[in-house]
Amino acid sequence: MALMAILLLAQSSYDQIRERMQASLDKQRDSVRKQSEAVHAVKAVADPGFFTNPWPWKNAPQATQTAGLICDPVPPSLLAPVIDGAAGRNGLSRDLLARLIRKESAAYPCAVSPKGAQGLMQLMPETARALGVADPFDVRENVEAGSRYLRDLLSQFGGDLSLALAAYNAGPGAVKKYGGVPPFKETIDYVRTLTPP
Repeated sequence: MALMAILLLAQSSYDQIRERMQASLDKQRDSVRKQSEAVHAVKAVADPGFFTNPWPWKNAPQATQTAGLICDPVPPSLLAPVIDGAAGRNGLSRDLLARLIRKESAAYPCAVSPKGAQGLMQLMPETARALGVADPFDVRENVEAGSRYLRDLLSQFGGDLSLALAAYNAGPGAVKKYGGVPPFKETIDYVRTLTPP
């Protein structure tokens, strides 16, 4: 019993420290962003010094900007082993997973779509719950769950990658309703972009 109390106290302390660190990082990023924007607002700057590049998060997915979330994209060197592991465990192409992550979130782990899809592979909350995801913004957990979901869709649609991708984008119900890739421009473009030539 004492051990459980110590573990709970340690977890609570860890959570508080993590929240404080995140708040501090958010304040620092906001300060640097304001300085960068102020410098770029002045057209005739002879030597902008450090602020020669635009604010890096302006290229984040629109969903991330709209939700007010700011995070860095996961560097390829850190994301590659996560993709490799999930691809191997789920019998998927690592290139397909990499393309899907680029398409879904541009590798921003905090991305949230207007419909509520979350994380690198843009899992809907109900899908994440069904897959046992505790933290949809955790890189490994999100990629692993998204990979399992795609593998399940491939099984459900007889190994047809186009149908599985259409189901990933528009939902399995829409694919069944239309008897194939639904006639939605977004879904048609999605499947075309992600299907290898």
